[in-house]
Amino acid sequence: MKIIMKPVKMILLNDENGVLTPFRFQIRNAEKEYVTVKIENITEKSEEKLAGNRMLIYRCQSEINGILKLFELKYEISSCKWFLYKM
Repeated sequence: MKIIMKPVKMILLNDENGVLTPFRFQIRNAEKEYVTVKIENITEKSEEKLAGNRMLIYRCQSEINGILKLFELKYEISSCKWFLYKM
């Protein structure tokens, strides 16, 4: 997987215990248009500290343009920002 680390607009589900589950995100492509990706499966969830910042990492898969793609999303807890980390 290639490291991308681009900010994304995220739609997520939040349960009564405060657990975040990403559902769909938008990212700008090379033509500066937004592309929407629906997250079909979350295969792994973990947490890491990067330079003192706690981050949640979601390893996901979705069908994009007819091809099943694996990717990683990161959620920075201190700033509440989502990133497409790897694809």
